[in-house]
Amino acid sequence: MGRDMDLDLDLRYAGADNFTGRPVYRRAACFLHPEAADRLEAAVALARPLGLRFKLFDAYRPTEAAWALWDHTPDPAFLADPRRGSPHSRGAAVDLTLLDEAGHELDMGTGFDAFTPLSHHGRTDISLPAQRHRALLLGLMTAAGWDCYRNEWWHYQLFQPRRLPLLADSADGTRMM
Repeated sequence: MGRDMDLDLDLRYAGADNFTGRPVYRRAACFLHPEAADRLEAAVALARPLGLRFKLFDAYRPTEAAWALWDHTPDPAFLADPRRGSPHSRGAAVDLTLLDEAGHELDMGTGFDAFTPLSHHGRTDISLPAQRHRALLLGLMTAAGWDCYRNEWWHYQLFQPRRLPLLADSADGTRMM
């Protein structure tokens, strides 16, 4: 990102702790469009006085990675079809959760990348603390200018992300793949 933000990085696609069970990225790196980085900074600033921090699971996702994920699990309810392009592949999206003052993840009712209807925003069939935590995350992110994706409590993106160009590791030289 080129900025020093007070958040934890746990780039899941750089390791095997993701739904594919293997690393997708060769190199862990975190990139965002400048507008997205500004909005993430704003969210970090809003969370700080509450004693909260963010853990970032993914940000920019090269088009090559979007294809690798789609080839593994072509589920349009949870993954953008690479033919249309993902907000991640434009540097316009983040996947994240909240951490408490001790650095523990807040209970969100499901884990990151749980491809189940229980991951949808507004679920009332998860615990009350998880509902509160999701509402808190949603409030912080929307107050900082992010749009949410209703199927994934962890995914936030810029409004109208398709106005930005698709980016590829091979063309941009990020050396993530």
